[in-house]
Amino acid sequence: MNADAIRVERPATTSRLFAHTRWDAVPAAAGLFHLAYFLSLFFLYPHAPLWVMLILGFIYSLMVNANINGVGHNFIHNPFFRSHLLNRLFGVTQSIACCFSQTYYDAVHMQHHKGNADRPDDNGETVDWISIYKHGHDGEAENPWSYVFLSFFRDDVGTIRRELRKRK
Repeated sequence: MNADAIRVERPATTSRLFAHTRWDAVPAAAGLFHLAYFLSLFFLYPHAPLWVMLILGFIYSLMVNANINGVGHNFIHNPFFRSHLLNRLFGVTQSIACCFSQTYYDAVHMQHHKGNADRPDDNGETVDWISIYKHGHDGEAENPWSYVFLSFFRDDVGTIRRELRKRK
């Protein structure tokens, strides 16, 4: 197969602000709205009844999921802004809004793409640090419940730290 046959053309933009298309304003605005919502919870807490805060907290949890799987994921693959500084600042806003480092997420997520849910080798290791097969048995995927609820606690912080140091 010729490499030209699988080339994907990126939309061109004349925007001085956005890197790919002016439509990048939509996820950027969604990310900033998420940050504003998160910060508003702190200001509302002393004044709102518990039942209101529980509802708002539940909505926030849904927003974290949407942000990570939508805004954050797309931002990691295709930073929205032409300016490195604006991309860095937007990453910081997302780290605050989601309560975890987007730099950390970038390292883990890009490693996921290198291995793409690979199966363990003879030593039980996978290229993909978060492969669903890593803790499975007999070549099968791990139970989705244990994968979802335990995977965060299985991160090898030392390995991730070494990867982040290579990026400096």
